[in-house]
Amino acid sequence: MDAALAIHRLQFAFTITFHYLFPQLTMGLALLIVILKTMAWRTGNAHYNDAARFWAKIFAINFAMGVVTGIPMEFQFGTNWARFSKAAGGVIGQTLALEGVYSFFLESAFLGLFIFGEKRLGQAGHWFAAFCVFAGSWLSGFFIIATDAWMQHPVGYALGHNGEITLSSFQALIFNPWTLWQYWHNMTAAVVTGSFVMAALGAFYILAGRSELFGKTFVRLGVIAGTVATIMMLFPTGDRQGKMVAEYQPTTLAAMEGVFKTEQGAGLALVGQPDTERLTLDNPILIPKMLSFLTYQRWEAKVRGLNEFPRDQWPDNIPLLYYCYHIMVGLGTILIAIMLLCAWRLWRGNLYSTPSLLWLLMLAFPFPYIATTAGWITAEVGRQPWLIYGLMRTAVGTSPRVSAGSGLFTLIGFMGMYTVLGILFLFLVHREIEHGPTAAEPV
Repeated sequence: MDAALAIHRLQFAFTITFHYLFPQLTMGLALLIVILKTMAWRTGNAHYNDAARFWAKIFAINFAMGVVTGIPMEFQFGTNWARFSKAAGGVIGQTLALEGVYSFFLESAFLGLFIFGEKRLGQAGHWFAAFCVFAGSWLSGFFIIATDAWMQHPVGYALGHNGEITLSSFQALIFNPWTLWQYWHNMTAAVVTGSFVMAALGAFYILAGRSELFGKTFVRLGVIAGTVATIMMLFPTGDRQGKMVAEYQPTTLAAMEGVFKTEQGAGLALVGQPDTERLTLDNPILIPKMLSFLTYQRWEAKVRGLNEFPRDQWPDNIPLLYYCYHIMVGLGTILIAIMLLCAWRLWRGNLYSTPSLLWLLMLAFPFPYIATTAGWITAEVGRQPWLIYGLMRTAVGTSPRVSAGSGLFTLIGFMGMYTVLGILFLFLVHREIEHGPTAAEPV
């Protein structure tokens, strides 16, 4: 691989991986805050208002960090991927512009009203502000997903005389079948992240013997929402997203599952090590015929292996793709098991008095971040060697005048700047956690 191309890819991978640590939590918390506000409105219990106000502070810190780390990514389309932007700007410019509208105008404006305008807005107005923050964050996520989905499965376009890609149908772009399932899979994953973070902090407060009433509320809401979201993440969203990959990116499916040779009744590999030299999966533990059934609903269905496709169309890092996919699936299964166990004990009424499960909830909160990161790596590495699947290869989308040295210099700069931002983020969140949720003084 060309050195400049490798640096451009590494820089974008670093910045987007760091950036997405924050939006996944804000999108998940946005829904949970609306639920807390709804409970406050319906019950008249100020406790839920106080809980929502506390999480709004965490949300605001995450939102600010997401904005700061997201802006450099927008610029990288021009600085590092100029030929891609020139060719496809007429398409992705539509969705990226709409994302900016909903993120920077709707979400940020109503976030300010939600944080500072509670007394002036009243109960109904404050709930509406929370709902608009939720709507803005989820609409923002939709248009980002629509952009990525078009790169995964381009639709509604036409090729111009000079090779430029023009948008022929905005409706096709928005209602891309890939967008639908990728969006819902991504948003349920965001709710999983928000639920685990909320439940983990609640477990911490209960174990520490402070703010226990809030801790129980956080654990209860986190476990209930997390149980629903983890199941939805598996089915139907994960299942349908997998079928999209099987239909439109069969080489990606083969690499994800370590299928080097076409098989009738292909088994599902739980573990194994892909050997790209000998084109085998070493030391596999297989569930016989399960991959064929999950993909095509037939035990004897044929699953096409990598041997059926030209070598230059294979994903360029099959081991990374394979391991990230299995990390995502493995952690997703663990998250489902944790939430089902905790939901059962919550229903039995003894979750709050079971320290082992509270410790499990508290220590498990990094898992959704790892699983989501592995999932995005699976999606983006799986699309390679295409920048726009079937239309533009990654190697021809870079900025030809940006050298490897320039890219490396800015990458080091981003690493230093993001380290400082990460420390600042941890400090601010730690301060809010130590301060804790406080009940409003009675009027």
